Amino acid sequence: MSEMTLDAKKVARMLLAGAAELNRQKEKINELNVFPVPDGDTGTNMTLTMMSATKEVLGLGDEFDMPALCKAISMGSLRGARGNSGVIMSQLLRGFTKELREYEEVTPKVIALCFNKACETAYKAVMKPKEGTILTVAKGAAAKAAELCENGEDMESFAKGIVEHAEYVLSQTPEMLDVLKQAGVVDSGGQGLVAVLTGALDELLGRAEEFDMDAMTGQGASSVGINRDAVANADIKFGYCTEFIIMLNRVFNAKNEKDFKDYLESIGDSIVCVSMDEIVKVHVHTNHPGLAFEKALTYGALTSMKIDNMREEHTERLFKLDHGKYVERDPSELNLTGQAGTANGPIPVRVAKAEAVLNSVEIKEEPKERMKYGFIAVSAGDGMKSIFEELGADEIISGGQTMNPSTEDMINAIEKINADNIFILPNNKNIILAANQAKAMTKDKNIIVIPTKTVPQGITALINFIADHSPEENEETINEEIKRVKTGEVTYAVRDTVIDGKEIKQGNIMGIGDKQILAVGDDIEKVTIEMTGNLITDDDSLISIYYGEETKEEDAQSLGAKLEELYPDLDVEMQPGGQPVYYYVISVE
Repeated sequence: MSEMTLDAKKVARMLLAGAAELNRQKEKINELNVFPVPDGDTGTNMTLTMMSATKEVLGLGDEFDMPALCKAISMGSLRGARGNSGVIMSQLLRGFTKELREYEEVTPKVIALCFNKACETAYKAVMKPKEGTILTVAKGAAAKAAELCENGEDMESFAKGIVEHAEYVLSQTPEMLDVLKQAGVVDSGGQGLVAVLTGALDELLGRAEEFDMDAMTGQGASSVGINRDAVANADIKFGYCTEFIIMLNRVFNAKNEKDFKDYLESIGDSIVCVSMDEIVKVHVHTNHPGLAFEKALTYGALTSMKIDNMREEHTERLFKLDHGKYVERDPSELNLTGQAGTANGPIPVRVAKAEAVLNSVEIKEEPKERMKYGFIAVSAGDGMKSIFEELGADEIISGGQTMNPSTEDMINAIEKINADNIFILPNNKNIILAANQAKAMTKDKNIIVIPTKTVPQGITALINFIADHSPEENEETINEEIKRVKTGEVTYAVRDTVIDGKEIKQGNIMGIGDKQILAVGDDIEKVTIEMTGNLITDDDSLISIYYGEETKEEDAQSLGAKLEELYPDLDVEMQPGGQPVYYYVISVE
């Protein structure tokens, strides 16, 4: 490898360094939200997306080529994508790696081509691209890469030039979006992309710290099904860290995966079970590694089997496959009878026997009848969840302003519903892209994403569904009906700023409408009444009030009574929503 080229391993290390830098800047990026409400999640969403990609890369082990690396990055980021910026980041990575996989050694010219493909892919994924966002920063970086590669720059100068220009474009985003300029911030998604590029540059220049997955733990663990329990040095309940990969030779559907995870939880903890294509990556802490191997053999052949005695270790590092103290053992040493399972094949007798037992259990279970329709709704708060369940939603995904569900969360919910046609109600504008991405990745069911931007729109969508109508008829009707719903949300400001011409101080109460801030003040009830009044028109007949987890029922009842008095011609309905962040969610229709 010359100084002008990069190989697959160097690219992988640059990705890991980029993810680590993004994680370090996560809270800073969260604070760049243009609306001063306590729902900053751009940094979190982008970090979770990158974490999903890094886990796939770490799962490759020590030997891999460029196509394998590109597949891991693309699939990992795609399945872990959360929020608008996270989905766009996954699309940037998808486009970048689609071009990159064609090359074993990477020159500046190749990188320029990859940047161009990344932008092309991301812009296509967004229905209405807006300049002054992460897309603009990516486009600027791509343009600079194309310029510099023609000048014959060496790799280091080339990379520095790209990052410097990306930083400049980021600094200009407030001039492209008034909402950024009013708030005095740069675009948060663009800041996240610059963080990734900066980390990658640090690795290229040899100044990045060694990648440590433990430093990137937290909420991200749930995106791939990790039950990450801390390992106590003094008292370790399960002594053996056991890892392996199953090379599937039978169906590993949602039911089988749940059964397998349930079994692993019966013999241990810290479960990791990540399925991708024809392989399953497994991690478990247990006192009986042999039992985990035997159960796994019912699904296919085993490879990359590793056992670590954690009682001899001070720290167990999840997913770090190049751990120097892992001890590889042949399964035949673990009291398994018959031929040891290897990458070339499982234990024939045990597989046949175990599959017969497993199949006999499955036969006893009555399969759910295939339905014509199914519904997935995203919601936060027990009250909101109950409302959606009562209206017929099959799966409720927890999420909203403070935590956007990933594409993989959507896919998992889709897999649980045995229906020909499944409607997804994102109920938040930042979740629509992830829902559409899940739709694109589903081949065996008809997925219809209704672009609901608020919970009241989602409720209206379910109310207007007619089972006897076709999917197309329902989609058309629902899309028309949700346009009639006006939503207002009441929360508090976490910083001083000016939005929509309104001066807002930290701690102020704000009433936020579908497109702008409708009321600002110091009293929750007064702001809510003013906001609601700004939503009402002569054609409206109903006000629905959903009060949040921090709002007392008596306060909500008082608000409802005053709205009834102010608007006697409108019906006023009251329900406990239990939602975080927002004191009230009000809909008018």
